Amino acid sequence: MKICLRKYEILQTGKEDTLEIQYLGTAAAEGWPALFCNCEICKRARAVGGKELRTRTQAVVDQKILIDFPPDSYTHALNYSLQLGKVQHLLITHSHMDHFFPVELIHRHEHFGHHAEGMLHIYGNEAVEKAFYDAVLIDRFKVHPLDEAVRFVRLVPFADFTADGYHIVPVPADHDRRETCYIYVIEKDGKNILYGHDTGLNLSAEAWECIFKRKYALISLDATMGRKHSEGYHMGLPDVLTFVKTLQEHGCIGQDTVKVINHFSHNGEMTHEELEAFAEEHGLTAAYDGMKVQM
Repeated sequence: MKICLRKYEILQTGKEDTLEIQYLGTAAAEGWPALFCNCEICKRARAVGGKELRTRTQAVVDQKILIDFPPDSYTHALNYSLQLGKVQHLLITHSHMDHFFPVELIHRHEHFGHHAEGMLHIYGNEAVEKAFYDAVLIDRFKVHPLDEAVRFVRLVPFADFTADGYHIVPVPADHDRRETCYIYVIEKDGKNILYGHDTGLNLSAEAWECIFKRKYALISLDATMGRKHSEGYHMGLPDVLTFVKTLQEHGCIGQDTVKVINHFSHNGEMTHEELEAFAEEHGLTAAYDGMKVQM
C-alpha cells in the first residue's frame, strides 16, 4: 500500500496488479469553503488554501471506474488531467445534486466531445435514472440523442455485476429514505474496496451481512459530521470508529487495511489539520482533494 502525499505525485510501484483509488473531491454538498458561507472554518480555508480547499465528493478507481458525478467533475478533469472520454463505467451512489449532476452528460455526444471511447454505462437507482432522463431529454437536446454514447443501467440491491473486469456489489445505504441509496463493494484481482458515502450506521441486517462476507484492502467512510455523533443519514467520527470496530470484530479488516475518512462538511467544524490529527491517532487517513492510494 502507498498513499500519495502530494497533490500531483505519480505513484510507481512496478506491480501490474496494483489497485488504485484517487479522491478527486472530498467535500459534502456545499463544498469547502461553502459557496455562500462566512463561518470560521470557511474563512480559514479561504485564507490557508491547500488541503483546506475541497470540491464535491468524487473518486476514480484505476482511471476506469468513476464514482459519482458532481458539479465539479469538469474541474476535476482539469486538475488531474483526467481523460473522461475513456471512462466507460460510472457508479452513482444516489440522486442528490452533489453526487449526480446529469446535465453535463449531454457533452458526451459527438457534437460536443469528439472521439469518446465506446459507451458510458451509468449505474444507479430509479431516482438517478429519472434525473438522468429529465436532464438529457429536454427539447434543446433532442437533436443530440445519447443512444450511442450513454446507457443507463438500473441497479437492484445486492445484484452484483462485472464492469471491465471489476466485480461490483451495490449495497443499500442508510441515507435518504426516499430512494435506495447505495454504497459499493468494488473487487479486482482479489482486492476489495468498500466505498461508504453517503451513509449512516443504521444499515439493514442484509447489508451488514453482505459487507461481512469480505476482507478489505481499503475502506472509505463518511465523516461528514466531524466530532459529532449522528443518528443516521451521515456519520461523524465517533460513528466511523464504531463502523471500523464492527468490521474488525468480523475479521473484515486488518493491520494492512487502508482506512480512509472522507466527505467532509464545514458543519463538522474541524480543519484538515485537526482531521489529520484525529486520523493519525486512530489509524485512519484523512482524504484530501487529489489524494491517491495504491493497494
